[in-house]
Amino acid sequence: MDQIAAEGMGKGRRQWNTLKALLPYLWPKNAGDIRLRVVMALICLMGAKAANVIVPIFYGKAVDALTVTEHALVTVPIYLLLGYGLARLMTVVFQELREAFFAKVSQRAIRQVALTIFKHLHGLSLRFHLERQTGGLSRIIERGVKGIEFLLNFTLFNILPTLVEIFLVCGILWGLFDFYFALVTFVTIVSYIAFTMWVTEWRLKYRRQMNDKDTEANTKAIDSLINYETVKYFGNEAHEAARYDLAMQGYEKAAVRSVTSLSAVNIGQGAIIAIGLVALMAMAGYGVENGDMTVGDFVLVNTYLIQLYLPLNFLGFVYRQIRQSLTDMEDMFTLMDVSQEIADAPNAKPLAISSGCLSFKDVSFGYDARRPILKNVSFDIGAGKTLAIVGPSGAGKSTISRLMYRFYDSQSGHIQIDGQDIKDVQQSTLRGAIGIVPQDTVLFNDTVLYNIRYGRPDATIEEVKEAAKLARIHDFIEALPDGYDSMVGERGLKLSGGEKQRVAIARTILKAPDILLFDEATSALDTATEREIQKSLRQVSEGRTTLVIAHRLSTVVDADEIIVLKAGEIAEKGKHEDLLALDGIYAEMWARQQEAASGG
Repeated sequence: MDQIAAEGMGKGRRQWNTLKALLPYLWPKNAGDIRLRVVMALICLMGAKAANVIVPIFYGKAVDALTVTEHALVTVPIYLLLGYGLARLMTVVFQELREAFFAKVSQRAIRQVALTIFKHLHGLSLRFHLERQTGGLSRIIERGVKGIEFLLNFTLFNILPTLVEIFLVCGILWGLFDFYFALVTFVTIVSYIAFTMWVTEWRLKYRRQMNDKDTEANTKAIDSLINYETVKYFGNEAHEAARYDLAMQGYEKAAVRSVTSLSAVNIGQGAIIAIGLVALMAMAGYGVENGDMTVGDFVLVNTYLIQLYLPLNFLGFVYRQIRQSLTDMEDMFTLMDVSQEIADAPNAKPLAISSGCLSFKDVSFGYDARRPILKNVSFDIGAGKTLAIVGPSGAGKSTISRLMYRFYDSQSGHIQIDGQDIKDVQQSTLRGAIGIVPQDTVLFNDTVLYNIRYGRPDATIEEVKEAAKLARIHDFIEALPDGYDSMVGERGLKLSGGEKQRVAIARTILKAPDILLFDEATSALDTATEREIQKSLRQVSEGRTTLVIAHRLSTVVDADEIIVLKAGEIAEKGKHEDLLALDGIYAEMWARQQEAASGG
């Protein structure tokens, strides 16, 4: 029991923390117009509830007037009915004004929360994104945003005002009649609320199961569709469908249990309200019979209970959704608690590029501390020079590019640009100074123009075309039916590997960085195209510090220096001719590739 109580307290604390995290977005600093809207919405809320509480009083008085004299039938009821109609109208007017005032507040809060989460996710490390599935992340944010909208609409302007109205009605009944009318009304409504919350709490486990299975199914679906080509290559459509259906089966079972258990809520709610109505009607009927109450009072009592019951009629749904919304919001705000593995130092300064010299000094790194990838790697690239890194797969070549961009930080050693340790400078300026053409080019599902211009979003169309010409892709783009406005498809699937690679090269050319990084930049190209682009790359890298990570040794023969990595360590270093003369690892790789190229 103690453990259950502790879990309940812990859950309550987490939900309260979630609400506290939301409050600053509803009452933002330096946003007087938003705060004024909140105040006006609350005033309209109070006006709506006051008008709503008056309605049954007018109704009851009108009924009494109808039972008095013949003369009163002509005058008094019309006056009371006009008051009744006006009170009803003002209830609606205040409610709609409240909605109008608060609409901008809620939508602004939703937008700001979503933007904050989005920015935070982009600030998290590559390790986080590699370990999390994108489909699950997008689902968490989507549900969290919807949760905020539901919570604002139903909790602030439905449940809380109804609770206030309950106390107002109980006070009025006590004042007009006696304590027992207020007591029966209060006990009925409180019993209704308590029962609904208790049963709904019991049913929440099915909702959690539905959420888990929904996220699992959505993640599998997105993962499968993103890897559409791979699925087709291996003919695994049926396998993917079976995986998706397995997750959906779990969702189906949880959903059936959730829907069928709803019957218990509805039956219990109906019974409690029926008992309360019977008790109040019996008391009011007895009062009418004794002459202590009028027929109008009988109608008034009945109207009040029904008026309170109607907004609570869907309390089970609302309470469940509120709890679910809090859970969804908690999941979303939990993402905000994920710390940035790679963060700017408190006193980080912008990177100041003078010549663009790059140095690795005794750099050691491993994605897992138990399995080192780089071991005491040291090298220097002088201003405007080109250094190539070659070696077998798994030697740690691409890891060097990730360390340069500070996707990860080395466990020991230093990486410096013009004498500045990259850990001491602002990441934005560091990444702004480096341009990369990666081995695996992924494009945005947008136009060719957008993807090239991504290198420098403010570039003119003429500058984009010039970059495309240098990347030897301008003529191909012009030949497309829609030219530069042609869509490239999800992850660039409408383009070939070589075409995607040339778009990536054009994008980097447009960025015009101080340091260039080519990570297997021509690996997806045929030999003829590779030769053309190598000329362009040499032209672009002229006067710029360039690091080339390559598998094809023919692409790096002109490098000022070549480093051969083996098992994370520098095994050989020198120019192409010097390394061939060593007759070591590089010479063996060269001979093997020359033999393969000649068809031998």
